[in-house]
Amino acid sequence: MGKAPKKRSLADKVRKTKTSTEIKNNPFEVKINRKKFDVLGRKSKHDVGLPGVSRSKANNKRKETLLKEYKHKNKSNKFIDRRFGEYDTKMAPEDKILQRFTMERQRVHEKKDVYNLNEEEELTHYGQSLAEMEKFNDLVNSDDESEEKGLLSAELTASHFGGGGLLRKKTAGEQQQDEEGSQRAKSRQELIEELILKSKQEKRERQVQREEAQELTEKLDQEWKSIQALMVKKTPKAEHADKKEEKPKLDEYDMMVRELGFEMKAQPSEKMKTEEELVREEREKLQKLEADRLRRMMGDEVGHTAHCQNHMSADDLNDGFILDKDDKKTLSYQDGKWSIGGESQEDEDEDEDGASGEEEESETEEEGEIGDEDNEEEEEEEGSSEEEDCQSDLESDQESEDEDKIQEDKEMSLKPKKNLSQEEMKAQQEAAKAELPYTFSAPESFSDLKDLLHGHTPDNQRLIVARTQKCNHPSLGVGNKLKLQKLCGFLLEYIGELATRNPPELTVIDKLIPELYALCQMFPEAACKAMQTVLDDAGHNMEEVLEVKGHAAFPALDMLIYLKVTALLFPTSDFRHPVTTPALLYISHALTKCPVRSLQDVTSGLVLCCLAVEYVSFSKRFLPELINFLAGTLHLAVQDKTSLGSYFVVPPFRPSGKYSNLLVVLDSESCKGWSKKTLPLSATQQLDFKDDSDTDNHRLLCLSTCLDLVKRCCLIYEDLTSFLQIFQPIRILLSKHLLAQTLPEPLQELHGEILEAINGAPVAHSRLVFEKKKPIPLKLLTPKIVEVLDYGKKRGSTREEKEKERLKHKYKKEFKGALREIRKDSRFLAREKLNEIMNRDAERKRKVKELFGSLATQEGEWKALKRKKRK
Repeated sequence: MGKAPKKRSLADKVRKTKTSTEIKNNPFEVKINRKKFDVLGRKSKHDVGLPGVSRSKANNKRKETLLKEYKHKNKSNKFIDRRFGEYDTKMAPEDKILQRFTMERQRVHEKKDVYNLNEEEELTHYGQSLAEMEKFNDLVNSDDESEEKGLLSAELTASHFGGGGLLRKKTAGEQQQDEEGSQRAKSRQELIEELILKSKQEKRERQVQREEAQELTEKLDQEWKSIQALMVKKTPKAEHADKKEEKPKLDEYDMMVRELGFEMKAQPSEKMKTEEELVREEREKLQKLEADRLRRMMGDEVGHTAHCQNHMSADDLNDGFILDKDDKKTLSYQDGKWSIGGESQEDEDEDEDGASGEEEESETEEEGEIGDEDNEEEEEEEGSSEEEDCQSDLESDQESEDEDKIQEDKEMSLKPKKNLSQEEMKAQQEAAKAELPYTFSAPESFSDLKDLLHGHTPDNQRLIVARTQKCNHPSLGVGNKLKLQKLCGFLLEYIGELATRNPPELTVIDKLIPELYALCQMFPEAACKAMQTVLDDAGHNMEEVLEVKGHAAFPALDMLIYLKVTALLFPTSDFRHPVTTPALLYISHALTKCPVRSLQDVTSGLVLCCLAVEYVSFSKRFLPELINFLAGTLHLAVQDKTSLGSYFVVPPFRPSGKYSNLLVVLDSESCKGWSKKTLPLSATQQLDFKDDSDTDNHRLLCLSTCLDLVKRCCLIYEDLTSFLQIFQPIRILLSKHLLAQTLPEPLQELHGEILEAINGAPVAHSRLVFEKKKPIPLKLLTPKIVEVLDYGKKRGSTREEKEKERLKHKYKKEFKGALREIRKDSRFLAREKLNEIMNRDAERKRKVKELFGSLATQEGEWKALKRKKRK
């Protein structure tokens, strides 16, 4: 035999069943049920009990059930809600409402259905269905109706409206006739029935006559149609001319019909023009404007055209019909060549107008096919808006200025002019030469684009690019699409060159961006490849510098401009985009690998942070490099860097060193007069400070921009689950190290708003805790249990007898338990009744004492008054 198991102690049993807290509260409440012996493998459920707790639970249960029933005994003011499903917790409220509505409709329908006729039965009247009697399918012609329709017969009228003709006394002649006709007099009912039958018979006869007349009319119409062709005879023209038939006069109805026929009808709207038609119209207008400009350059008067007429007074007899030869010449365009007065330019080589036409012709041949330009009138503006819907918002201001210029030129050209002097002619020629041409050819190289835009103002450069784009529209020629795609790449390269100049021409870049946007919308693939090339070159250059030196400088101004243009041209909210995703990676790489060694680097880094915030403002994509750079920038403004154990600094920043105090304000007086401004882009290239106050002002400007970016990041990332953990270093830095008292008033407000946004963020998650698991027990060998039946008790031998004994034992057990519960309930009710009696008695005693007290007080007052009277 194996080793006997060690007997468990009493403390082990108690510790296993109940927790230590309950034992510590009141260990005397625990009752231990001792056993005579332990059985191996048997689990005892009731070895330890809590009689106090069980008694309390039973008492509370009786208070909720038995006591409530006792208090509501013999009380009938109980409201029971018997609506369907009111106490069914498994049914949804919508299901309850739907079922109640269904039951209500069924109940109402059952009540109403008692008097409903069977739908299958068809009601008839004299053998005719009532459903078909009043359809009135027969067409009744008003001409066929008899004149007597609607009139009552004389007998019926006399009987009903003649003062009781049926009951009047008959004359002797009438009585004699009635006696001869019939031996007995007819009753009133019989007379009325005869009248009804007679009226129905007359009505039926009229109906039969009307149907016969209609059939005869239809038959006559058919016969007339068959012989009508034979009766037609064509009379000769001579006879017809000799015989003038008099036309019959029209009646009022025919005149009204003819007037309605000549009434004003709705005019059809103009046809929507296609894109190609709009482009052709704009090309013709631009060619006309360019021709007017060239004529003004040659000294010709544009006002003497076919569109302008001289003023004529009321007394003018219009006898000056002899006109000069020049006055008859008009400017036109035919068969791809300019012509004046209907003659081609080849026939007028000696004339100045011809010379100017040849010059224009040569220019048009060199430039190729010409596209559309900005619109002068509202109709063309609406047509072009369909073509340029993507860029209408960006270039609305610039187009309005161009339209004004073109409209003024057109008005000047159409305005009638007097004979100009020689000085005025020269001034007009100089103005025409200085005026910007209307047609341009697409540049074939980047140098051509530079030569084309060189020496022009920003507005004119934008206008040149716009006119070049419209003059070389893809719908006007086969090779124009490739030219405009090249122009998109040339514009990107030109923008980069403008940014590298000293000083950078940012105004020109701002003017050219709408045109670049238009080209990007027209050719997205070409713009995507051009921008990808720029970003790839910049990324490879940074990687090469990092491999050689280990660190790289911040991107120059041209690269910053490219990153800004990328955000304007392409969507930044896409999950993955072929242009914006590499641009965002480049920004992250620069914020991580470029060390901060000067205020210029701080400015460049803040510009990159502004671009990163713009990239993630819609998608709310988390960018850890952005948060780390902003926290490091705030660390540069901390004066005391000795105790930094509460937060950490991430590269490219260092906790302490040579470049760790770049934003520390040296003079506290500079904070008083400081005002908030925007950070200029020129600060990323070169910084020239006159004295320390200018340096402190720029430091405060960088710190203000950094705090603005932190506030925007708080608004963007406030929905993140780990918001508090992400901004924990910034919160510690602002609350403990970079105090608001050392900052100007505008920055103090930002400081407080950021701390309020971080501290006010709700906790959206709970801490991670290991899951509680029961310890895995050791593997035990379960012994074989053999049932022993010789314990001195009488047990049945068969299964039925065993089941009978078990049921008897269970019945006795339940009976004893029921008696025990009944006794407990009786004791509980007795206690409650006794408490009620004692409470009533105590209340009665209290009231009696109050009465006695009040009587004693009155008695004392009465005796005192009596003693006072005696004295």
